[in-house]
Amino acid sequence: MATIKQQFEAAAVDVKKLTSRPSNDQFLQLYAFYKQGSQGDVEGKRPGFTDMIGRAKYDAWAGVKGTSTDEAMKKYVALVKALLAAE
Repeated sequence: MATIKQQFEAAAVDVKKLTSRPSNDQFLQLYAFYKQGSQGDVEGKRPGFTDMIGRAKYDAWAGVKGTSTDEAMKKYVALVKALLAAE
């Protein structure tokens, strides 16, 4: 059985195989769980109001603050699997 880290890394490769772009909400969830799983809690200042994309990404990542890296990895893997299955 693959470890959660191995599954996480495989999902990071598999997500690039999606034939259709996820919705903005799904994309932000993927981003947040990936960043939380690979780097931990968000740090630094929130981007300014002129950087709407950076701000949305920051807010999504901040929304999962406190989630353990293992739990974030599991949620990322589950979301990628669900997206691949929905295609």
